[in-house]
Amino acid sequence: MSSTTLLTAPRWWDGHRVREDARVLVKDGRIVDTACRHGPPGTTSIHLPGHTLLPGLIDCHVHVAPAPKPPELPSTGGQALAALPALRDLLANGFTTVRDLGSAPEDPPTVHLRSALHRGIISGPRLLLAPHIISARSGHGDRSPFAAFPGLGEAGAVADGRDEVVRRVRMEARLGADWIKCVATGGVTSAADNPCRPTYSQGELDDLVRTATDLGLPCSAHAFSDEGITRAVRAGIRSVEHACLATAPVLDLIADQSVFLVPTLYAVAYFLDRLDDEGFWEGRADEREKLARHAGTLRGHGARVAASRATVAYGTDAGMFPHVENWREFPALTSAGLTPEQALRSATSTAAALLRRPELGTIGFGAVADLIAVPGDPLRDIEAMGGVDFVMQRGIVRHAP
Repeated sequence: MSSTTLLTAPRWWDGHRVREDARVLVKDGRIVDTACRHGPPGTTSIHLPGHTLLPGLIDCHVHVAPAPKPPELPSTGGQALAALPALRDLLANGFTTVRDLGSAPEDPPTVHLRSALHRGIISGPRLLLAPHIISARSGHGDRSPFAAFPGLGEAGAVADGRDEVVRRVRMEARLGADWIKCVATGGVTSAADNPCRPTYSQGELDDLVRTATDLGLPCSAHAFSDEGITRAVRAGIRSVEHACLATAPVLDLIADQSVFLVPTLYAVAYFLDRLDDEGFWEGRADEREKLARHAGTLRGHGARVAASRATVAYGTDAGMFPHVENWREFPALTSAGLTPEQALRSATSTAAALLRRPELGTIGFGAVADLIAVPGDPLRDIEAMGGVDFVMQRGIVRHAP
């Protein structure tokens, strides 16, 4: 049975620029008109006075099922159930699509969650995913006990050498990966590795990206510092995640090679703001010490990103902090020096371009009817993005004022 809805609001952001007098007609989950005066008979009208209408938002870096902490058991079913509130919070924040960049168990819960979301069994954002984070042993994605031997008691998608890396990419494809995620440097919120050190050779990254490309899969790289970023970019990576310690020339290299940057600014601030919180770091003294060691450079991350020519796509690392706070990347971006227009674009049309999903992140004829609304005008006050009170997904209203 056909379903038609006319949405009206005083202003709208189409994914590229702001316009006045939104009159968007939705039919069967698609946008069919953006200047409709009167819908056909039987049309449902939704008026949003005082609101700005926007495309459904896209978060390009989340973890909806982060690794459980002891004594919790890392079962697939348990993690899938634990992820349901995260999916609810992300959708309520207006994020109708998210890219999940890796979970822990060999049988990743995100694969099952994606299927359940697609079939309408549960509600939440559209889920594009890298099932695991491919990491060198002793790298940022290696969660093994320190005495584990290869193949015995290891945890994480660990792979060393070109042959193992190729095999791991193909295993991810077998799991139904939309993306391949790899670790090109160490990180900050892990005890054993160094964010200033690369963890894969150029040859390993070349083979990883080449194999993924042969399988039709784009690649994302966790990379904090210059050498690892440079190797990943040379290999043909599509997006660099974090780049928190990158220098200006390397950020410009990212731009020159048309690679997307997902800077996760709020996640950096979240941890820095808690640096003196003893309770927050209980049992994680090594991580805290590492963060403190790099705090000065990390605090300049946003300004370096804003001053660069890199194309910024919205991504938060939600799961490292509460998912309900993922909207706070918007004020983090503008506080760093991006304009509200750039911040909104990063979560709509630019994010859709990164994901190669042109039917998302825009309000235009033929686009998927993922639409949200916020009271006020986020171009004047970006904090308005924390007040999403209307969410439509594929033409179905999920939340309404």
